[in-house]
Amino acid sequence: MVQKGDAYAAGSQDYDALLFGAQVVVRNLAITGKRKLPGKSIYVDVAPEVIELQSVLSRHGISREQLVDIALLTGTDYNPGIKGIGPKKAFKLITKHGSINPALNELGTDIPHLHEIRDFFLHPPVTSDYSLKWGKPDVPAVLKFLCAGHDFSEARVSKAMERLLDASPGGQQTLDKWF
Repeated sequence: MVQKGDAYAAGSQDYDALLFGAQVVVRNLAITGKRKLPGKSIYVDVAPEVIELQSVLSRHGISREQLVDIALLTGTDYNPGIKGIGPKKAFKLITKHGSINPALNELGTDIPHLHEIRDFFLHPPVTSDYSLKWGKPDVPAVLKFLCAGHDFSEARVSKAMERLLDASPGGQQTLDKWF
């Protein structure tokens, strides 16, 4: 939708959106206040964050392909990465070698299905067969899609749907209605 100009950004907590080529990712849009760090008794402040892909690439002097290669070395939703390789070491390897294959040769290892996963990030399946129509959401359809189809928490989705419906009774509302 962003590529067609129908959306400004991808709203996601997942950095993989950048790997798929989202030019702008907005994180923490629906999270406010504090969040507990997984496995720790530490809470951190959470605020909305805008990440611009070209800015990230320019700042680090890498291409999108190299960003994908760095992610493949450290691990993504589609591969576990290489044991002992974190973001700093992956960045160093990719900037040294230019791409993932020579980096893997140096490490003496490989990544199963590397080329399929890399191609999936660089050329994700997309469709232009859609139309936008604004109206009230079909709550049962959203619940079915997210909860039954993708294992989202039904309680969290239901709460989000309630907030969405409460915040948009028909006219323009302020952003505080969303939180």
